[in-house]
Amino acid sequence: MTTLSLNQDLTAKLTKFGQALVNQEQARVIVPPQQNSTGFWFGGGNMIESVNRDLYVVGRYRNFGDSRTGIGSGERGLELAIFKSEDQGETFNKVASWSKSDLDVEGCPVLSIEGSAIRWTDDGVELYVSTEKDNVGYPAGFEDYLKPGTGVWTIDRLQAKNIEALPGSPVKPFCSNNEPNHLHLKDPFVYEGQEDDAIVFFCTHPFSWSSSNTGFIDSNLQDDGVFGFFPRGESWDVAMTRGTCLVDVPMVGAFEEIDATLVFYDGGECVRDLEQHKTAVTRPRGYSCEELGGLAYFVEGDISQINRISKYAPLFVSPHGTGCSRYVDILTTGEGLYATWQQGQADGSQPLVMNFLSNSEIENILS
Repeated sequence: MTTLSLNQDLTAKLTKFGQALVNQEQARVIVPPQQNSTGFWFGGGNMIESVNRDLYVVGRYRNFGDSRTGIGSGERGLELAIFKSEDQGETFNKVASWSKSDLDVEGCPVLSIEGSAIRWTDDGVELYVSTEKDNVGYPAGFEDYLKPGTGVWTIDRLQAKNIEALPGSPVKPFCSNNEPNHLHLKDPFVYEGQEDDAIVFFCTHPFSWSSSNTGFIDSNLQDDGVFGFFPRGESWDVAMTRGTCLVDVPMVGAFEEIDATLVFYDGGECVRDLEQHKTAVTRPRGYSCEELGGLAYFVEGDISQINRISKYAPLFVSPHGTGCSRYVDILTTGEGLYATWQQGQADGSQPLVMNFLSNSEIENILS
């Protein structure tokens, strides 16, 4: 099989392009967390643009808590919210909100709200949201692995004529799994390819919570889903490879005749923070809830052949705190690209930050 990859010069341009988008120094906070403290953040969603150029961003407020010991250890993911900007991202105001109980489904109370994704459709708008639910249970033979006070992650969908009508829409199950290696599904994001087909990507965890992986399924649920297309890395991302966004590279400059797609992902070296050797090189390592950012690509629409750009070290690291930089989302507009992500701060919090790259800047980078 022929390997679909780019030469060193083109890969370097993609690296520069990615770093210009996820620019840690130029990023500014657009939605702060509820407290400037460890374990508090807002994000894990995406941004869309309306026909009149208003911007909408969805995400969840997460407060301090520990998933290993159940919801009693803190509030954790307590609110899903949508914010609107009528001034091209200068200011954002909350226009919709859901509590955990608002998202309960069929006798399965929500313990924590996780990642989400919003998209326009021919009929209006739809919102995907993942939650940790009680009363789902583990499959036969694995019941004892379910820790008291914890649940199972699944993904639901809400559909409405417009954003304002979403809070009154029913929450319907979209995707779940009973296979132990991919038991937990969360953090959906949507990629609409060049043929307008919508694919929903998501993070998976095994029953043991020992890694993060990436899967995908057609938005119309016409297949059973794919779970093994993007293996974890071999160094800094050996424990986690959680895709967060796919974006087609603008076909300008050196890429005028190249069909390439960037894959942004979160990676980590371990699930829990490990003590580093005191006399060796110290580095941001990435672990659960403090992941670092990676970049990969595929060409000619062949997602079965993903090429890592960040093979040996993360590409996106916050200059503050743990270095956490995760949940990157890229919105393509007529004027350029908006990048949003959760950026770790010195106080331990993770606000949602944003950076904008104009079309002229993009063309200059990719020339």
